[in-house]
Amino acid sequence: RICRILRQPRGNALLVGVGGSGRQSLTRLGAFMADYKCRSIEITRGYGPNEFHDDLKDLLMAAGCKNEPTVFLFSDTQIVTESFLEDINNILNS
Repeated sequence: RICRILRQPRGNALLVGVGGSGRQSLTRLGAFMADYKCRSIEITRGYGPNEFHDDLKDLLMAAGCKNEPTVFLFSDTQIVTESFLEDINNILNS
C-alpha cells in the first residue's frame, strides 16, 4: 500500500501505529521498491529551525531541481519545535 501511495503524483502518507509496528521499515521498503531515495533529518545537539530549513532546502533542491524521486521520512521523535510541523504542512499544501 505504501508503494502505491508513493507512486501517485504528489503522493504522501501519515502512518500511525504503536511503536515497533514497522512504519519506518515498511516506508523504506516501499521507497526501495519504487526506486526512490529515502531521506530523513538527523537530530543533533543544538538542532533548531535554521538547521531544519537547511535540511529541507537540500531535500527540495534534490527532489525539485535535480528531479530525483525522493521520500522524506519524518518521525515524531524528530519534532524539536512545533514550527517543524507547520513547515511540513505548508510544503504539503503548496
